[in-house]
Amino acid sequence: MFIPKYFQVKNMDEVIGFMEENSFATVVTTQNEKPIATHLPLQLQKIGMEYFLTGHLAYGNPQWRTFESCENVLVIYQGPHAYISSSWYKHENVPTWNYQAVHVYGKATILGGEELKKDLTKLLEKYENHRENPILWNKLSPQLLERQLKGIVGFKIKVEEIQAAYKLSQNREEEDYQNIIKKLQEEDNINSQQLAKVMKKTIQNNK
Repeated sequence: MFIPKYFQVKNMDEVIGFMEENSFATVVTTQNEKPIATHLPLQLQKIGMEYFLTGHLAYGNPQWRTFESCENVLVIYQGPHAYISSSWYKHENVPTWNYQAVHVYGKATILGGEELKKDLTKLLEKYENHRENPILWNKLSPQLLERQLKGIVGFKIKVEEIQAAYKLSQNREEEDYQNIIKKLQEEDNINSQQLAKVMKKTIQNNK
């Protein structure tokens, strides 16, 4: 990913937090030299000093069969993004687009049966534990689980490289930066409003 120096993020703790918060990612591989992609919820796990991404695909999705032949899998995480009008600047300029994105590269392998069950158990705990009537692994019937497991393929990706870009108008003067936040807050668009929160938090953290 091309990242101008203004927008490079090198704080890995911050990047890891972003990945966990924006865990519905895009997994990209190639099949017969053609890129293919699937949008999936992924879990980030640290084992020793190494990070792994885990998830599962439908058995009928041919992408999982490309894992063995692909040297590298690309996983794309994206946060809020929005159009930035140059009318919000003090000086003449052109419009742009602000965003947050993280690219992860690594080698994928297929999970064994017990590994997949453990991963699905953690996934349910993550998204169900806070609910009034949580649907957890041990609450589901063995018959249902057996049927569902036959229809999916679990995988893990060993993280080899992470590239992170936060294009948040860091190259603008303070007055322009604050005005961009104000204008984004006024937009009738949830992405714009979320981006304004990110920009506001970023400048507060840098003070």
